[in-house]
Parts: sequence; structure tokens; C-alpha cells
Amino acid sequence: MSVDQKQVTQIIDAIGGKDNIAAATHCVTRLRFALADESKVNKDALEEIPLVKGSFSTNGQFQVVIGQGTVDKVYKELVQQTGVGEASKEDVKKASEKHLNPLQRAIKTLADIFIPILPAIVTAGLLMGINNILTGPGIFYDEQSLIDVHPQWADLASIINLIANTAFVFLPGLIGWSAVNRFGGSPLLGIVLGLMLVHPDLLNAWGYGSAEEIPTWNLFGLEVEKIGYQGQVLPILVASFLLAKVEIFLRKRVPDGLQLLIVPPLTLLITGFASFIVIGPVTFAVGNVLTDGVIAIFDNFAALGGLLYGGLYALLVVTGMHHTFLAVDIQLANAGGTFLWPMLALSNIAQGSAAFAMMLVLKDEKQKGLALTSGISAWLGITEPAMFGVNLRYRYPFIAALISSAIAGLFISINGVKAFSIGVGGVPGFLSIDSQFWGSFFIGMAIVIVVPFILTYMLAKAKREK
Repeated sequence: MSVDQKQVTQIIDAIGGKDNIAAATHCVTRLRFALADESKVNKDALEEIPLVKGSFSTNGQFQVVIGQGTVDKVYKELVQQTGVGEASKEDVKKASEKHLNPLQRAIKTLADIFIPILPAIVTAGLLMGINNILTGPGIFYDEQSLIDVHPQWADLASIINLIANTAFVFLPGLIGWSAVNRFGGSPLLGIVLGLMLVHPDLLNAWGYGSAEEIPTWNLFGLEVEKIGYQGQVLPILVASFLLAKVEIFLRKRVPDGLQLLIVPPLTLLITGFASFIVIGPVTFAVGNVLTDGVIAIFDNFAALGGLLYGGLYALLVVTGMHHTFLAVDIQLANAGGTFLWPMLALSNIAQGSAAFAMMLVLKDEKQKGLALTSGISAWLGITEPAMFGVNLRYRYPFIAALISSAIAGLFISINGVKAFSIGVGGVPGFLSIDSQFWGSFFIGMAIVIVVPFILTYMLAKAKREK
């Protein structure tokens, strides 16, 4: 079925006309624009168009929610009407970066690095949740796990655990691939660099604290600790940046015919030595200090930390700053469990619950449908449609969601709820929670399901009466 050409024309006019479009692309559900001047966008007119389910601006991009399947046809018609060449996501990213300040660019860089590897990490978290159900004591039997009572399931659990752990064991390899690609180097060298940092010949980072003796290399009198960086984020990030810059520097100066023989080996040698001698030890220490600091804050001020992070997480999503916490979450998960990610999951559920309440409140059929679909999306971990398409538009559902997620964050933080990994940030998120904390997490989940729904409904009723 073809799309209404008039509605596509209306979308173009509402975003400031074809001359305001610097670049355009689309993802699964949204049109993504790099606009010359976002102030020319008429959001009221845009969101009156039947094809449009919502719109928002983030990281220098203006995004218009259309819907899966339909967005492809709308984009093709838009390209035909405007004459704008079909652009890749990278083209739009580069065009949109011109409008970002240094802090926004830094946040966007972290997002560009971690978002591509999230599917692997989230999948690993879900599989670890399944393994947790099989091996966790007290879930099905008193003080015994499922495999204790049914040992024939033990090998199945072992294989699932191996598959799940792979993404975390070789995490530097994943980050190296994504980071070097982001910094303009060869992704394959990034993978090699990441795997180099977790080579089996090195002392495993998990055993560093309990090792009786730390093996070393003697480089002409310089003692270099022979340790790996399993589960570490900072070492591979900094090393990837160096590798990309060294490779780019050499590529510009080495003749084409000699590049394969000189550039990759020299790049890896320089970066490898720098990683083990300087980058690794320094960033390992910095990472541990930062991790210990965050843990200390929540150990001593759990209620305040939960109240603030739980309540403000959705605001971080609005600004795009939530991407900076991905690295912290991963680091905490590898250090024994993250207490931040459970609050993220509850915040997402709260936004979905507020959107569901709006489905009952709203009279417009289009808005009711958007509230329903975006609420389901939020409960499955994708909150942007609910937040930007419904809750922020009417304000009070967004505030209701913030209040409820703050209360839930306070509760689960007091009870020390931790996730052993990050997973799906919604209702299925309980699979990533350590089973000993399920009771407290489910109470927190009940808070963010019930409270924002009731609060949004009451605020809507009060507003209508007023």
C-alpha cells in the first residue's frame, strides 16, 4: 500500500521545507533529519499529520516517529519530493554534529561506541537470566537450585552460561571493534587489540586482587605487569583512540604499496606496548577508583542515590546523557553487580504505565493508539515513543512517571537490589536481577506499574475539572 503523498508534503513543510534539510535517513520506525535550523520546525502542525506518531530532537538530530514498515515508503516519497539524496546514518550523524557543543559531542561519541554492541550485551544478559533461573537456589526448591534437584539439566545450564558469558569475557574485543570504527580506524585491528588485552597468557583481571604473585615482563629493566583487562571499559576505550590515531597517521605517510606490510603491524606494536606499559595500568586504577566511588556513594547514601537516579533517569534520556552511564553500568556489572541498571528498567516501565493511563484519558483516536503502542514499547525497554510522543507532550504523565520511578528507585536501593548484567530495560528486566533480590524488585515493579497509572489518571481528571 502506498503512502499519501500530500501527507509527506505536509511533513516536509512542517520541518521547515526542503531547503531546511541538510541530510535525511531513517531507522526501523523513525525519519532522522539533520536540519539547518530546528527553530523552523512547526511541531504542532507536524503532529497533526495522521502519518506522524510523534517527534523529538536528540543529539543534533530531529526525529519523526512514523512506524515500522510505513517509514520506508514515507522516506522514499520524501526523497523523491525534496530531491535530497538518500543518506546513510553516518551522513546524518556527521551533519548533525555541527550543532553540538563539546560535552554533547563527547556524550554522542560514547553513544556511538556502545549502542552498536548493546544487542550482544543485552542478549548475554537475557541468557544469563535463564541460567540464573536454572542454577539459583531457592527459586523452585528450598535452598536448592533446579539443577541440584534435576542434575540432568546441569550440562544444559553450563552451555547456556558459556554462551551468555562470551560477550562479557571478550567485552574488550566488542568495544575495540566499535570504538576504533568510531574513531576512524580499522575495526578488525580494534578486535585484535581488544582480544590482546584479555589474552590467556595474561593474569586474569578477576584474579588480580587475590594473586600471590603478579607476573611481569622485564623490558630492559622496566617491570611491566602481565595482567589482562577482563571486564574493563576504560583501558580499551583509550587504547582504541590511540590505535585509530596512529593508524590514520601512518596511512597518510606510508606508500599504498607498502601499507599492508607496515601500517597494521606498526600500529598494533605501538598501541600494544603503550597499552600494557601506560594506558592499561593508569586507566585500570582510574576505573577502579571511579567504580569504588560510585559503590561507596550507594553504600552510604542508598536512599538518596536511589531517589535521585531513579527519579532523574528519564531526564537523562531526554538530554541523551544516559549513554554516559552505559560504561558505568557495564563496569559495575563486571565488579559484582550493578545497582543502577535495575532503576533504569523501572524508569522505563513507569513511562509505559503513564502512557497507558493516557490511553484512557485521551479522546483523539490517533493519540489513544499512539499511547497504547508506545506504552507497550516502553514496557519492552524502548521509551522514546512514549516519552516524546505522549508523556512530554502533556507534561503531567511524564512528571507522574518521574515521581513513581524515584519512589521505586529509593525502595530497591535501600534493599540493595543488583543486576548481574544489563538486559532488556523493561518488564523482562527481572531476568537480569540476581534471584535473591527478585522480591524487592517485583515490589519496585509494582510501584512503577500502579503509581504512575493512578497518578496520571488523577492529574488528568483534576486538570479537566479545572
